[in-house]
Amino acid sequence: MTQLSKLLESIITRANVNLREFADVEPHIRNLVPHEHFSNFYAFYALTLHHPLHFKFRESCLSGTYFLGKCDVQRSILYKSDIRGDELKRRGDMFEIDGMKIKVYSDEFIAIRDSYLLKTLVHNYSHDPENLEKFAIRNTVALHWSNIHGSPVVGCLLEPFATVDFTSAQNCVFGAHSYVQVGDLAHTYVKPGRVWVRYEGAFEFDYQFPQEVLDRYVHYEVGTCPTGIMMDYVEDRQEDFIPVYSAVNQSVSIPVPRGASLSPYAVVKGETSIDENVLVCQRAYLAEASLGHGANAQENCYIVHSRLDGYNVTAHGGKIIHAHCEANCFVGFNAFVHGTPESPLQIGKGCIVMPHTIIDASEALSIPPGTLVWGYIQNADDLRRNSVSLSRLRDFSGETEFGTMRFSGSGRAFVDAFSSRIRHILEANGAYYDPATGEGAGHAQKNNDMAFNIVQPYPAGRNKGLYPTLEISPATDDFFGDDD
Repeated sequence: MTQLSKLLESIITRANVNLREFADVEPHIRNLVPHEHFSNFYAFYALTLHHPLHFKFRESCLSGTYFLGKCDVQRSILYKSDIRGDELKRRGDMFEIDGMKIKVYSDEFIAIRDSYLLKTLVHNYSHDPENLEKFAIRNTVALHWSNIHGSPVVGCLLEPFATVDFTSAQNCVFGAHSYVQVGDLAHTYVKPGRVWVRYEGAFEFDYQFPQEVLDRYVHYEVGTCPTGIMMDYVEDRQEDFIPVYSAVNQSVSIPVPRGASLSPYAVVKGETSIDENVLVCQRAYLAEASLGHGANAQENCYIVHSRLDGYNVTAHGGKIIHAHCEANCFVGFNAFVHGTPESPLQIGKGCIVMPHTIIDASEALSIPPGTLVWGYIQNADDLRRNSVSLSRLRDFSGETEFGTMRFSGSGRAFVDAFSSRIRHILEANGAYYDPATGEGAGHAQKNNDMAFNIVQPYPAGRNKGLYPTLEISPATDDFFGDDD
């Protein structure tokens, strides 16, 4: 038995100890990726002036995975994932919760142990006040295009296209295309296609996709790659990434204005343009796209035949096709916003498209400015059933149902929470950067001073597919001692 096989067995055992009341992860992952693939791709890490540097890799496979920030990976398999630590808390930061301010005593780091992450996005800092300095992912299996966002997860299974957002989760299963943002969760099975947002004592949003819709867009059978319209859309474009990853240093193919950042590991095709303060992350896909001032396209986003007017947020995995998004629109995690040349989409200023929303237009659609949209939408009737104006929602308090969406609590608190988060994303991404004063610098500006370094696995033998034990630390300022 190879060392890689032994590692896989160990991960299965440890994850199953946590998940024994819900699931056996073994059939999910044992034959999902051919073992020879684990030795075919390099891992790579970003080196910048702005992010604390410390990578520690031990007894792990890192094939095709990207790292930024402080990361410690042990006894894990990470395949074509993104471990992005550019918003980890820094030593001396003050973390506030429920009116209490807690000082961070050391730089936060991402700690991945005994886990299997397949094409998974890990981002942002944890909101767990009990573990401020450590963003832990342990005994966890996360499958295709899932997102672990600011969420410590211990003993969890994320099925394809699932998102765990700002939620400390323990011993949970998150079904395919489910989205959860509830703060804390333990010993819970979240059904596929459930979109659940809760802030204790303030509000709760709960929507369930119909099974027949899930079967068309994200169909998952244990032990196989997911199928369906969303998976087909992504897979049909994967070959466009091959030349992007064929060399370590790539040159960008379109003009990049001041204050903007275009990752060399993004695909850019056709007549595409970006404006000032735009952020385009690695593994983003732009084709015949126009991104206005301060807009962004995060990891695994697809902006195709579409225009974003400015200050638009497209969260991890969001897809916008044949659409015009007016200014200040938010398109959430793994949303599928799909128009056609015959049935284009118009999304008004200040709209919020909820995470995991599926809009697959069968007719031209225009979403009024300031509208919250969710669920599954094909036509104007669907839009009426799956949307509400933000002004109306802000005035609502109590309990209500819109089809299979249930809302309870304060609409004002819900709208204010989303608005605050969107502002934070824009600020963190540098959308408001002023080059004259240097104020408002964020990811778009800091990513311009980024170098990439590769790490290779063992190409053959009993360690084939594993990576050598490595520890990468910053150079010391006084390497040569004091000047004479």
